[in-house]
Amino acid sequence: MKIKKVVLRHMKMDLLYPFTTSFGTEYDRDFILVEVINEDGQSGWAENVAMPTPYYNEETVKTNWHILEDFLIPILLNNEIHHPDELSEKFFAHIRGNHMAKASLEMAVWDLYAREQNATLASVLGGTNKTIDVGVSIGIKDTIDETLEIIEKRHEEGYKRFKLKIRPGWDVELIDKVRKVYPDIPLMADANSAYTLMDIEMLAALDDYNLMMIEQPLAYNDIIDHAELQAKLKTPICLDESIHSLEDTRKALKLGSCKIINIKVGRVGGLTEAKKIHDYCLERNVPLWCGGMLESGIGRGHNIALTTLPGFTLPGDTAGSSLYWAEDIIEPEVTVENGTIKVPSSLGFGYKVDLDKVKKYMVSSKIYN
Repeated sequence: MKIKKVVLRHMKMDLLYPFTTSFGTEYDRDFILVEVINEDGQSGWAENVAMPTPYYNEETVKTNWHILEDFLIPILLNNEIHHPDELSEKFFAHIRGNHMAKASLEMAVWDLYAREQNATLASVLGGTNKTIDVGVSIGIKDTIDETLEIIEKRHEEGYKRFKLKIRPGWDVELIDKVRKVYPDIPLMADANSAYTLMDIEMLAALDDYNLMMIEQPLAYNDIIDHAELQAKLKTPICLDESIHSLEDTRKALKLGSCKIINIKVGRVGGLTEAKKIHDYCLERNVPLWCGGMLESGIGRGHNIALTTLPGFTLPGDTAGSSLYWAEDIIEPEVTVENGTIKVPSSLGFGYKVDLDKVKKYMVSSKIYN
């Protein structure tokens, strides 16, 4: 593969509804869209999932643009590669951290690679599933009754797992009331690092509610305290922010820090590393699911392709486009029927990029060649 041109587009799309977590409230998605173009004019697409603020991790939209422009794009343009795995190796060998920046460019190359092979992204990744089960993530609301109303709607739509964002003061009472109304739905809690070991008593109280898991209850960079906490809980801990690589996965599982892993492609630096983590967990029967970052349809398409791998046994966060956007930037939009998404059969990540919609939501762009 020889990449002739890279286009970065700064995008801004309003969310249909505000999304609140322990980090704060998001009203829109401010992100970078990455397009790579080969000598034949074929394009590969991906979405950068860094946020405008360094709340989820240390990366931001501005820092990712800088890393892409000044370091990663020159590596790509100055090297001919035969497989996207080679690009991942070059990025990790030369640039430390900045996983979301690396992932967005690498994923675009994966998409282009699949198109050059006249194949779907799912198939070149080794995926086999023709449909994937999906869940829904519900942010922190003003009232528990409002949360219950949303659960009712999503339950009627057939979603197969319900994730509730929690934080101190919005946790046990919330879960208790939801369980009284919905005693049997697959339910999990996501803390986004909002607690410490001082909160063990409260977190242990969640053992009474038959939760699938508690996601990332402690610090974003911790695996030691999580091991101590997991030893005292019956409920499985799932790690998200703490897992950036296969090495992090190996160490966390060896220490007993968690029993479930959430893979976000941006967080781990790309599809190549995501596959390595998948293979490691599959060999050890560690359940996996694919997390989301409020992506547009381009990011969702990549998540769908990854989730076709056999180790993703738990419903992920890839809900339908209509839950987040008045209109998406792909054709057709991602749709969910009875809690499942049919894996698209079109080339690459499976959906057509709507260039008119991209232009509509584009703030600025720059071409590199």
